[in-house]
Order: sequence, then structure tokens, then C-alpha cells
Amino acid sequence: MLEPAVTIPVDAINITIGTDGTISVIIAGQIAPQQVGQISLARFANPAGLEALGRNLFRETEASGTATIGTPGQGGLGTVAQGFLEISNVNVVEEIVNMITSQRAYEINSRAIQIADEMLRTANAIRV
Repeated sequence: MLEPAVTIPVDAINITIGTDGTISVIIAGQIAPQQVGQISLARFANPAGLEALGRNLFRETEASGTATIGTPGQGGLGTVAQGFLEISNVNVVEEIVNMITSQRAYEINSRAIQIADEMLRTANAIRV
């Protein structure tokens, strides 16, 4: 959520977000882009202390500390990248294959223990 809110003109034909967080639009009939807003980034002393609200939203808490707000790319803050989608870094197929492999190994080991137990029970049952 941006504060203050950014209003995109109705006749805008192109929206661009710069790495420094500037939001620019090109209005129909104009060549030069017009800046309509600025995205700021926040940094917390303890990001793990943020309260998760769901839907990728977080709230500041005493544990997280106060937010330090700044312009992207300055003061050690990250930059903004337009046109990129953040995705999971987990390969689902690979993880399922690993899970099935682990499950099969567990089943084999469990069966080996059962067979060893049966063999010992049989050896114990033999009386000379």
C-alpha cells in the first residue's frame, strides 16, 4: 500500500517505475513522461519481528523496531524492479521426487528391520 496514494491519470498510455521508485506516466499526446508518485522502502532492525497480516502484508511491532523509510537505492536500501515477478525458489517436482525417494528408503529399512527381527525370533525358537 502506497502512502500517499498515487493517482494514475485516466489518459495515461504507459506507466514506468524506475529503480529509484519514481512512478512516471506518458499521457496520450505527450512525448515526455510525467512523474506522478514515488515508492519508498522501509527497513527494520529486526524484520523477523514483523507481524504477518496475510496476503504478503506485515505490521510493525515492538520486536521489529521502528521503520527507517528511504528512497530505493540510497542508504543501503534495495532497488525496485519493474516487470519482474517474485516466485518460489522451490522446485516442486524435485521436492516430490526427493520425498518419494525418502519414503521408499524408509520402507526398505523398516522391512529390513522386520526381517532381521523375524530371523532372530526363529533362531531363538530353535532348541538343540
